[in-house]
Amino acid sequence: MRCKIRASQSESKNNKNMDTVFIQNLSLDAVIGVFDWERQVKQKIRIDLEMSTDIAKAAATDALQDTLDYKAISLKIRDIVANNQPQLVETLIEMIAHSVMQDFGVPWVRITIAKPGAVRGSEAVGVTIERGVR
Repeated sequence: MRCKIRASQSESKNNKNMDTVFIQNLSLDAVIGVFDWERQVKQKIRIDLEMSTDIAKAAATDALQDTLDYKAISLKIRDIVANNQPQLVETLIEMIAHSVMQDFGVPWVRITIAKPGAVRGSEAVGVTIERGVR
C-alpha cells in the first residue's frame, strides 16, 4: 500500500516552501588555471552545489519530473567543465550557476569549486558563491 504525502502547511512569506537539493563532492577533471602548465593538463576539481526548490509536489507524487533531477544537473555540469577551459575558477563557477538557474528553473544556488593541491600546504583552495533569492 502506498502512503500519500500531502504538501506541508508551513510556507514562507512568498507562499512557497524552499527546500534544498544538493550535490556534494562532484569530482571532475578540468583544464583550468592561469599558468602555462595548467593549460596543458587536466586537474581535479570538486564541486558542491546546493539548490533551492520546493519538494512538496515531488513528495506527494513520488515522480522524478516533479523535482530537481540531480543526475541531469550533474551531467550538465560535467558538460560545462568538459567543453570550457577558463583560466579562473570564478569564471567556471559563474557559468555553472547561470546554467543551473536558467536550465533547471532554480531560484537560488550556492556553489563551491575547490582545486585540491593547488597551493602547497593546503588541502584545497577555491571559491563559493550564492546567486538568486532563496
